[in-house]
Amino acid sequence: MNLKTDPDGLGFLLGDTARLVRGNFERRIASLGLQITTAEARALIFVAANKGARQTVIAERMNVEPMTLCGYLDRLEKAGLVSRHPDASDRRAKNVRTTDAADATIAAIRGTGRVMVDHAQAGLNADERAALTKALLIVRGNLMEMLLDRDEAPVVLSRKEMPV
Repeated sequence: MNLKTDPDGLGFLLGDTARLVRGNFERRIASLGLQITTAEARALIFVAANKGARQTVIAERMNVEPMTLCGYLDRLEKAGLVSRHPDASDRRAKNVRTTDAADATIAAIRGTGRVMVDHAQAGLNADERAALTKALLIVRGNLMEMLLDRDEAPVVLSRKEMPV
């Protein structure tokens, strides 16, 4: 039985790429001197993209625990970058918005992100970039569907059949 694994298989490529993106992003955020962590920068971008959303919605979209997000938001609020307001339909829930003071920080985060993504896609023409994005959206959707489809019986593969 051949147990050799292809390091260029899709699973490895996605994992390596995600790790490299995170590492490069962390280094770039630290070099900006924004006085926020990478996790806080990510939270700030999610708040900006989901204006006025509940904390629980943002945590779900970020794929973090609500208490983890709460810590990020506490620090961002203390820095004057976000504000929390009671939800009109549930006073226990909080909606989060960025403040005007966050605009420059958000612009810096997005700018460094764009530079990194452009560098990562160097050598790909516009059609190839669009095809890559389309393919990754499909892969992400398929994986999300698997998580949501709880009635599906698990597929058991032999080692020979396993991807990656």
